[in-house]
Order: sequence, then C-alpha cells, then structure tokens
Amino acid sequence: MFSLTPVVRVLLIINVLVFLVTNESIIEQFGLHSFLSDKFNPIQLLTHMFLHGGFNHIFSNMIGLVIFGPMLEQFWGPRRFTFFYFFTGLGAALLFSGINYFEVHSVYETIQTYRANPGYDSFLAFVDQHAGSYYDRLVPFIEKFKTFPDDSKNIQDSLTIVNRIFTNQVDEPMVGASGAIFGVIMGYGLLFPNTQLFLLFPPIPVKAKYLVIFYGAFELYSGVYRTQADNVAHFAHIGGMLFAFILVKYWGSQRKTFY
Repeated sequence: MFSLTPVVRVLLIINVLVFLVTNESIIEQFGLHSFLSDKFNPIQLLTHMFLHGGFNHIFSNMIGLVIFGPMLEQFWGPRRFTFFYFFTGLGAALLFSGINYFEVHSVYETIQTYRANPGYDSFLAFVDQHAGSYYDRLVPFIEKFKTFPDDSKNIQDSLTIVNRIFTNQVDEPMVGASGAIFGVIMGYGLLFPNTQLFLLFPPIPVKAKYLVIFYGAFELYSGVYRTQADNVAHFAHIGGMLFAFILVKYWGSQRKTFY
C-alpha cells in the first residue's frame, strides 16, 4: 500500500515495537517531563518521541510518517532526512518545554501567594484560573469550604489540594512523535506545495500547501485557546512545523550538502 523508504521503515518498526512494550512505568520514566519536575531527565527530550499514549495516538502519527516521509527521504537521502526528523522532533520538544516552563512557573508563583494567605476566595480563584478541569471533583470540598471558610482543617485541606494540583501538572509527561511528524508535514508542504492530496474527511482533493497552512493555523489557535481539559501538546506540533520551516529554508539557501 505504501512504498516505505529505509529510514521511514526503521522509524515505523521502532515506534511500533516500543508501543507494544510500553506501560505506565516506561511513560513515567521516559516521557518528557517539565523542566520544573524532579522526574525530568535530559534524555527524555529524545525518548518521548518513541512513546505513545494509545492506539489512536500512534496510528495517526505513523500514518503521517508513512504518507509524507518517504517522498522527503527520496528527495534528501537517508542521512539528511534522519537529521531533519530528529531536529524537528527535538525542536518541538524544546518549544513545548519552554512554554510549559513559563506556564507551570506561573502556577507555582500563584501557589506561593496562596500559601502565604490561604482562604476560600483565593482558593476558588486558583481553581478557576489554573485547575478548571478539577472543578467537578472539588465541588463537595468547595461547598464545605464556603460554609466554613475559617475552619483550620478546611484551610489545611485546601493547601493540600493546591499542592497536589501543582504536582499533577508539573509531573504530567508529554509523549509522542507528533512534533517530528508535523515537521515532516511542513517539509512536504514546502518542497511539494502543489501536490494534490485527497482527504478522507471531507473527501476532496487539496494542495499540500493549503493543508500545511490549515494545520498550522489550527494548532496555533488550539495552543493559545486550548481548554485545560485538552491534553494535546499543540505547541509541540507548532514547534515541529517551525523548526522544519527554518531548516528547509536554511538548506535551500545552501549550495553544499552537509547531510
């Protein structure tokens, strides 16, 4: 069905084999954690690219790899394509981690303020601002805290909850090859912009350049306006596309082949 090139085939096999043996322990150890997490390890910047959170996750990524990857590998050759794949994947991880650092650091500063002056109103403000996805589970405690805002146990429990929410956010690992895959899609769109691609939903033909523009705009919108319940790493997708754009344009300006 697909004409797989050597590097694409190896990447596909590695991703599938790793997926078959992946469990929660492996994701905790090798998924990409926040720079602020005690679980962060620099090697995770690479290893997270071969981990996936479920069948739909790996299926969508590998479909993108086998559809768009072979033409890029044929155009550049195996060495340059391999460099491109990992360059965009690592770039995506760094952009995601940088934005995540500022977001989580903002939560940390809010927690420090709350620890200094805990109370019902400030607790509710914290939940609304940083933990909306937890709201339904916290309703019983919120009602109790509202009724007895000066109760020392309620205040202590609120501190425990705030600390737990921060720990959950800072220790949530990011996994998947999506950053590199979006880089591959961007590379394809830049090099073969007028190639007609036939979509499944809706079933219409569209030029590669328009598909890339749509993907980029959608991911940027989702990254900026995403809800707290949305656990998709949109900024990793944007990072993959951004670093792909930079590298393709740089290579295009060079006369010599380095990879």
